[in-house]
Formats: sequence, structure tokens, C-alpha cells
Amino acid sequence: MGKNRKKKLSELAVMVNGQLVGKDDPTIEALLDLDEAGPGQISFLSGKAKPEQIEACRASALLVSRDNPVLPLPTVRVDDPVWAAAVIQNHFLSREFVSAGIHPSAVIGRDCSIPQEVTIGPLVCLGDRVKVGRRVSIAPGCVIGDDVVIGDDCLLHPNVTVLQRSILGARVILHSGTVLGSDGFGYAHDREGHHLKRPHVGYVQIDDDVELGANVCVDRGTFGRTWIKRGTKIDNLVQVAHNVEIGEDSILVSQVGISGSTILGDGVILGGKAAVSGHLRLGNRVTAAGKAGITNSLGDGEMVAGFPAIPHKKWLRAVTVFPRLPELLREVRELKKQIAVLSRKSGDQSD
Repeated sequence: MGKNRKKKLSELAVMVNGQLVGKDDPTIEALLDLDEAGPGQISFLSGKAKPEQIEACRASALLVSRDNPVLPLPTVRVDDPVWAAAVIQNHFLSREFVSAGIHPSAVIGRDCSIPQEVTIGPLVCLGDRVKVGRRVSIAPGCVIGDDVVIGDDCLLHPNVTVLQRSILGARVILHSGTVLGSDGFGYAHDREGHHLKRPHVGYVQIDDDVELGANVCVDRGTFGRTWIKRGTKIDNLVQVAHNVEIGEDSILVSQVGISGSTILGDGVILGGKAAVSGHLRLGNRVTAAGKAGITNSLGDGEMVAGFPAIPHKKWLRAVTVFPRLPELLREVRELKKQIAVLSRKSGDQSD
């Protein structure tokens, strides 16, 4: 662990707004899961403590929910042990930024603004007029286009591509293989069905504290911007098309696809492989289950699932019927036969 990262348990309790329970106040130097944590380390329980878990625990302390019973080792009671564990683990893993400067093999364009507090790795290529903030780290193999702006404390992992005129706020994290500012997918068509590329002359804006996973693609606007707002987190292999807007603190899970000019509100959650058609509006706090296909705009707080996406509770009821469809079909056919027989008998009697 790095220097000055060790903390008394009482200090960690203050850090996470927790209540220290127990007579001892051990020094803690790391957080690990319950199976691996040992002396000098802290772990956490996301649910109620089980006797066998406590008996096998070797950690010096635990983070637990406030409604857990008193345990035979020091604990910190918090509202959410998972959140508190993340805060503490980030503390132990944090490192002061160390500037390594610009590697000799990096290619730097004309009229770039680069402070001394940066790390620009081997084989990085910066275009012209790039503005780089303080404490920025650009890993090997990254390509940065002309007129890109990168805010303070950003981290670009290996082989990231940020194309011309893209704007990154502060503390943005881009994982390997991610591409910002690629052409949008747009074509005009003549009478013979030939495709003519529509130029995309807009840009991409990524606000503060956004994190994009590996191999995310964010297309620049046809005109204007494609915009991902503050605090949003995007998993690997997500496609964000031209002129899409994604609100603050949203979550997009792996393989989500959003078509052009769709606007998402704040706090939207899209499960894995969810797809959203173009030119729609999803309100604040919309939630879509994995593989949902959203073809209509949604209001604030709606929860949907299925394809086409319908209210989640309605979809759950429908899912219970799907396995019974063959049986129900046989019953319907049998009922139709019985109705036909009854109809013939009724006709014979009327004659």
C-alpha cells in the first residue's frame, strides 16, 4: 500500500459517516472481501451476518448495516456497506499523481497547450491545437485529433481514440479501445438505392466524472454535439449514435445501443443489450431491463422490459404465459372443435 494510507478504524468510520462499535480501534491498511481479509484489513457484509461467516472471518474489522446484531469483532455500522466499502477501498488504492512528462516517441502537433503535470506515454499522437489539462495521463497508443480539449485529472487507457474537436471535462476515464467522435451512421439514398454518405461535422462533449468502458463508440453529431452529461457511467461495448444526449448519473450496461438524436434524462438505467430507437425522449429515472427494445418515448420513472418494451410488471405477467403457449394452443383448438360440434347439433335440432 502507498504511504500514509493506513487509518485507524475510527478514522474510517468518520470517512463513511458510520458508527464504530467495539472497544478496539485497530489500524487498517486494506479492504478485501470476506474470504480473503486478514489481520490489519477490513471487509464488509452486504446482508445479515451469518454465524459461520463470523466464525471463519479473520479480518480485523467489518462494515455492516445498522440493523446487524452486535458482533464479536470491531464493526462500523453504516447505511450502505457496499457504498462504504467502495469509499474505503478507493482511499487505500488512491495514489498521488506522478508526472512522467512526454515520452520521446510521442508525436505532438502544432500549437498544443500541455502543462508540465502530465504523463503522455509511448507512441501517443496528438493533433494540432490540442489542450491538455493538469494531471492528465494518456497511456501508450492513444490518438488525439485536432482541437481536442481534455480537462484536468483525466485518464485515457491504452489505444483510446479521441477525434477532432471532442471536449472532455474533468476526471473523465476512457478505457482501452474506446472511440470518441467517429462518423455517425447516416446516408442519403437515390432512386436506384445507392447510398451517399452524409457528412457529420458536429462534435462530442463528455462532461465531468464520466467513465466509459472498453470499446465504447460515441459518434459525433451530424450538426451540433453528441453529449454525455456529468457522472454517467457506461459499460463496455456500448454504441451511442450521433446527436444523442445522455443525462447526468445514468448507467448504460454492456452492449446497449442508442440510435441517433434520442435524448435520455437524468438517472436513466439501461440493462445489457437494451436498444433504443432514434428521435425518442426517455424521462428522468427511466429503467429498462436487459434486451429491452424501446420504440416509444417514456415518461419520468417508467420501468419497461421486453420487445417491444412494455411496462415491466405487465411483461413479467406475460413471461409466465410464454412457456404455456403450446398447451394453451392445444386447448383453444380443442375448444374450437367442441364449439363446431355444438353448432352442428344446434343446427340439426333447429331443422
